[in-house]
Amino acid sequence: MPLSPIPRGVYPSVTHISPRALAEKGIKLVLADLDNTLVPYKVTRPPAEVAAWKEELEANNIALFLLSNSRKPGRAREFARQLGIPYQGHSGKPKRAGYLQAMERMGAKPRETVMVGDQIFTDTLGANNAGVTPLLVEPIRLAGNPGRYIRYAVETPFRLLGKRRPFV
Repeated sequence: MPLSPIPRGVYPSVTHISPRALAEKGIKLVLADLDNTLVPYKVTRPPAEVAAWKEELEANNIALFLLSNSRKPGRAREFARQLGIPYQGHSGKPKRAGYLQAMERMGAKPRETVMVGDQIFTDTLGANNAGVTPLLVEPIRLAGNPGRYIRYAVETPFRLLGKRRPFV
């Protein structure tokens, strides 16, 4: 679904996305956004529930890969190191190149990959453009930036459409 802003489901959080259900769909790789997807902005340590979800993914033969647009030097690298996963910072989402580079590094095909993120116009649009299944999560926290409220308000119709077409 190239250039589509519509995700395949909207989930309360990453931990509501079942690794077993993903494995049953043939998924081998989960690309995940960092800020407001795995943790709130400025949080530097993986919470226990995210670490447990990562372990459950691995138990189902699914790799977790941090695909971030973060411009803060070292933020994605340090978070990924603590979680024990590979990462790619400055990914340029929604451009296809970052998704394709991550999949190549991990030896996965688009049909074996999902992207989990909180934003329609970066995570979902880029995933669809790269042939990857986009799974949208509700943002963890909107506080702190008035622009986020506007962006999420503009995304509302696409979120509603995505809720009608869950992947897992």
